[in-house]
Amino acid sequence: MQKPNTHCLDCEAENLPRRQFLRIAGAGTLAALTAPKLLRADPSPAADARTPETLVKTLFDLLSDQQKQTVCFAWDHQDPQRGLLRTRVANNWHVTPPSIDSQFFTDDQRDLIRAIFEGIIHPDWHAKIDKQLRDDAGGYGKEQNIAIFGEPGKDKFQFVMTGRHMTLRCDGDSADHVAFGGPIFYGHAAEGFNEKPDHPGNVFWEQALEANKVYEMLDGRQRTLAEVARTPREQAVGFQGSEGPFPGIPLSEMTADQKEQVQKTLLKLIEPYRQSDRDEVVACLKKQGGLDACSLAFYTDRDIGEDRVWDNWRLEGPSFVWYFRGAPHVHVWVNVADSPSVKLNA
Repeated sequence: MQKPNTHCLDCEAENLPRRQFLRIAGAGTLAALTAPKLLRADPSPAADARTPETLVKTLFDLLSDQQKQTVCFAWDHQDPQRGLLRTRVANNWHVTPPSIDSQFFTDDQRDLIRAIFEGIIHPDWHAKIDKQLRDDAGGYGKEQNIAIFGEPGKDKFQFVMTGRHMTLRCDGDSADHVAFGGPIFYGHAAEGFNEKPDHPGNVFWEQALEANKVYEMLDGRQRTLAEVARTPREQAVGFQGSEGPFPGIPLSEMTADQKEQVQKTLLKLIEPYRQSDRDEVVACLKKQGGLDACSLAFYTDRDIGEDRVWDNWRLEGPSFVWYFRGAPHVHVWVNVADSPSVKLNA
């Protein structure tokens, strides 16, 4: 197996200078669209006993003052180069310098961080995400980093985990209007930087296959609408509002069975995440008009293998962007809110 290229321009990480780090460390519902039961949260008290948010509070309390100087920030902390740090999203970046498996954290703290991570990700996806991390970053904890914004238990707060092909969050609904606590990113280069047409071993390729089932159902006129000649800049996932314009075919132009397949695609997209995050996505989407307010685009200029199984595609609405860029390997940018007024920091 070809070793993943972790130093390519396409995935170049943002790093604090090592000297600076050493100095710092040393100091211190689809419910309206599909079956409601599928996306209903578990109401039992036990379901709330050890949520990622309660574990973030425990982790925060276990951090020493010196550790907090490095990985904890005010809710609205502004980084001179990266802007509002809490809302930053990128394909390969480090929100703070110390890796999770470094000696910066104690064993108990690392266990808590892992538990938070597993609480955000649906159990069915733990092994898949671990595979992605092995392929892309040498394994969980090797290159991932965390930060806590605000003070858990007292005010608004958010936990952020970053690394190559990762921006992941939990916030207990502290951030207004947004799903996932803000924009997220995931990706995978399963067998190197340039993947083959069928993306062997890529844990996220099944999402693209589900979307391509929609394309297969389209007639000639619909395909003409859905096909877009040029793949946009992948970071361009800011909201356009109700006026758009959105690339591709409006879902309002689709038949009932085609819309049903789009719903199945959406379910596949939100499948890796815990129930509460799924519910937030659905609530945000419903508030902006549901899937009927969205469009679906398949980009034809970067078709690996020229097999017309589209590697790059995008589902977009007034304040909903799920952009799957599968060439040369999978990068997925997700930005979902209930209002297009939310600004992107990417």
